[in-house]
Amino acid sequence: QVQLVESGGGLVQAGDSLRLSCAASGRTFSSYAMGWFRQAPGKEREFVASVVWRSASTRYADSVKGRFTISRDNAKNTVYLQMNSLKPEDTAVYYCAVTYVPYASGSQRNYEHWGQGTQVTVSS
Repeated sequence: QVQLVESGGGLVQAGDSLRLSCAASGRTFSSYAMGWFRQAPGKEREFVASVVWRSASTRYADSVKGRFTISRDNAKNTVYLQMNSLKPEDTAVYYCAVTYVPYASGSQRNYEHWGQGTQVTVSS
């Protein structure tokens, strides 16, 4: 079993930065990559970014490219999402999840073991 705990969310103003963390525990050694997703009120959950544990290969949604950076610390089993130049449209609950497919997938159906989410609110 894998447990994921997100942290770092909060209320910020447009243009500010936040760093989210996702700490993984349990049977994480067989997972291939980690991903961040978000769900805004009234909208479907969408892909944000993903990173492969070993190679650090990454994938980003077009909406966050150039502003968000995903990284991982293998020793700590933790994945980070550095979010800069935040916009009101980035407001959402952010979730991390584990995938066992051999690449940095952007598809939710490839992910398992979701965290409980952390709220990010960006005011204008």
